[in-house]
Amino acid sequence: MSEPIIEVRHLSKRFGRNEVLRDLDFSVLPGEVISIIGASGSGKSTLLRCINLLEEPTGGSILFHGQEVTAPGTDPCALRARVGMVFQGFNLFNNMTVLENCVAGQRKVLRRSREEARANAMAHLEKVGMASYINAKPRQLSGGQKQRVAIARALAMDPEVLLFDEPTSALDPQMVGEVLEVMRQLAAEGLTMLVVTHEMAFARDVSSRVVYMADGVICEQGAPAQLFGAPQNPRTREFLSRFNSR
Repeated sequence: MSEPIIEVRHLSKRFGRNEVLRDLDFSVLPGEVISIIGASGSGKSTLLRCINLLEEPTGGSILFHGQEVTAPGTDPCALRARVGMVFQGFNLFNNMTVLENCVAGQRKVLRRSREEARANAMAHLEKVGMASYINAKPRQLSGGQKQRVAIARALAMDPEVLLFDEPTSALDPQMVGEVLEVMRQLAAEGLTMLVVTHEMAFARDVSSRVVYMADGVICEQGAPAQLFGAPQNPRTREFLSRFNSR
């Protein structure tokens, strides 16, 4: 069996008196597509932000290839080059073109030459169907196009794992499909992915594992067929009842 890429051990996170994550244990194996589902406020996005060191855990530890990244002295930028993240708000640089957005991180963090970074960026923009927009600024793009550029930018860093924090929640309904199709393609190619999502059909059809969170804890996790077809936890059953009744 493969060794985990990421291990979360007894993770907790507080914001003041508000305990957002409570004693989480969680692991990610190479090639897994894990969808994290649950109501708003259940701690899903905070879990991703802790894994990527955008938030500092209050307790517990996070390991990447067996090395504790929550230990003092860890370089967050080095970790984020290997554990990429796609945000619901795109987080593109508005003063840069599409191509410049996809080149900047490679140049600064990976120290690639301009030619190498540009060629790599173009390959990933082609993959997500945005190669013809390389000279556009983000303000000239639709929400779906911005998110596809954000995915290309993350992929251009050649991450081992890609985290998606509700990547379709800021999109108009007609634009959701184009982003989900790119994500399905990445899953089919074997990219390791953690996806916080409200898109239940994606979680059911694309994931290798689904995790249901509520009130800062993992209530249940398992294969999509098990979780959607025969959830064991009453809270999971209640949450999924609206989707399963459609």
